[in-house]
Amino acid sequence: MDDMLSPPARAVAALIALAAAVSLAAQFVAVGLDHPEYSHGETLWRLARYFTILTNLMVAGTYAALALRGRVGSPVWLGGVTLWIVITGVVYHLLLAATDTHDTAVSWYANIGLHSVVPGLVALWWLAAGPREGLGINAALLWLLWPLLYVCYALLRGQIDGTYPYFFTDPTRIGWQGVGMWTLILAGAFFAAGLLQIALARLLRNR
Repeated sequence: MDDMLSPPARAVAALIALAAAVSLAAQFVAVGLDHPEYSHGETLWRLARYFTILTNLMVAGTYAALALRGRVGSPVWLGGVTLWIVITGVVYHLLLAATDTHDTAVSWYANIGLHSVVPGLVALWWLAAGPREGLGINAALLWLLWPLLYVCYALLRGQIDGTYPYFFTDPTRIGWQGVGMWTLILAGAFFAAGLLQIALARLLRNR
């Protein structure tokens, strides 16, 4: 059937799901090593404030489903997951990596997995096997929903527990005007990257 994944594409999808799951587990262990006073529930709650963690969870679930079903998924959803995880890696390396430190090998491994290995594998899989039919400007607009929902979530959590995961979502550091400015910048970056991804999809589809 036309919507069946090839055996190599299915195998790599399973590898991506495994890489994301192992990286998430390593991050959980790293936090536990750094903060042995945390319960498992508290560790999960703290990790769940990060866009990186939530998006890698999406990747793990999406690619596990692809590997198990062996069928091509929704072009819009897979394109969105690709965009979100790739920008996760790009934003980390451009804005956050310089201030990040790692006290243990587990923490270093988790960081590489979540921000480099998983985004790279997802990008390569989408380029080689991702469905690209029907992607247009509406898809680029839909792909803004997750990052914008996340900003709202991060701000709400910050108001409740006083902790903001990233400087660009922290009104105590950059003010509400700064948060608004960075939200617009990041939304513009997601939209521009989405349009570029759609153009690339059309180019690859027409080859």
